[in-house]
Formats: sequence, C-alpha cells, structure tokens
Amino acid sequence: MTFGATDKYLFTAHDLVNGWAEEDIANVIYGYGEERYARRIAKAIVKHRQVEPIKTAKELTEVIKTAVPLSRSKINPATKTFQALRIAVNDELLILEKFIDSSSTFLADEAVLAIISFHSLEDRIVKLKFKELANSENFSLLTKKPITATEDELLLNKRARSAKLRAIKKTENKDEEKIFK
Repeated sequence: MTFGATDKYLFTAHDLVNGWAEEDIANVIYGYGEERYARRIAKAIVKHRQVEPIKTAKELTEVIKTAVPLSRSKINPATKTFQALRIAVNDELLILEKFIDSSSTFLADEAVLAIISFHSLEDRIVKLKFKELANSENFSLLTKKPITATEDELLLNKRARSAKLRAIKKTENKDEEKIFK
C-alpha cells in the first residue's frame, strides 16, 4: 500500500496489521476509514494474527468479512479498512495539507488551484485550507460548495459518485466574481 520503496516509510500496512495494538488498529480504521465496525475489525485482526500473521490483502479481506455484519451494500466490506491503511501508511492527509500550503505560494496571479477529493477526510482538509487562503488578501473562493457529478455523468462513470471539486484563484482583487456556480 506504499507509494514507493517500503524502506522509505516509517511502517507498512503489514507492520500495522501484524504488530500494532488492537486499540491503535481500531483508531486508524475508524479515524481514516470512518468505519463504524472498526473495533470489531481490529479485534478480528488481532485474533487471527495470534494464530498466524496476515500476509495478503485477500487474507485481510477475509478476516474483515468475519467481523462485519452482512450488508446489502455494493461496496466491499473491506474498502474502508484498506482506505484507512493506505492513508495511514502514506500519511496522505498531511501531504495534502502541505501540498495546498506550498502550491498556494507558487501560484501566479490569476492562477486557479482546483482539487478533486474522493472522501470526506480529504474534502474537509481542502475546504478548510481553501477557506483559510480565501481569508488572506490574495485568494478568492471559486466554489463555495463543492461541484459534484451530474446524474448524466454518473451514468457514464459510477466511480464519480464520491468526487468533489473545489477551486480557488490567486488574485489581487478579492471582490472578483466567482466563475463556478
């Protein structure tokens, strides 16, 4: 789940799943995956690894399925847990914050910074950072609310259902009219 050589990371998903305390695993799954069954999943992971370490994603998926009640949802029950592990391993939320901070300093006048987020944790960071920038003298919000896919777009691309676009513009004139509605 790393985005590069594993030796450049503080820990891997394997380390987290097979070595962390149950409470810490549950906190990662709940905090980054917003998984309501985080405690059950963490307990199942710890119970399974007492017999043998979890070595593959498929094995982890099977462990998660034993901890989560059957659902009629079309989303795999392991999706939120894998999202949480990926975010934790790659420190994605901190990187997003740093990206917005640094990119805003490099934008030319009249340049637009637009970011598409795919889950609420990312969107919250983008929303708050953009508001912070808009309160400064050099930026104006172009999207007060996020732009989401239309029904027609969703028919063509179902994965766009969770995408949210937000944008700001670097400008000297804060009173400039918004270009996105």
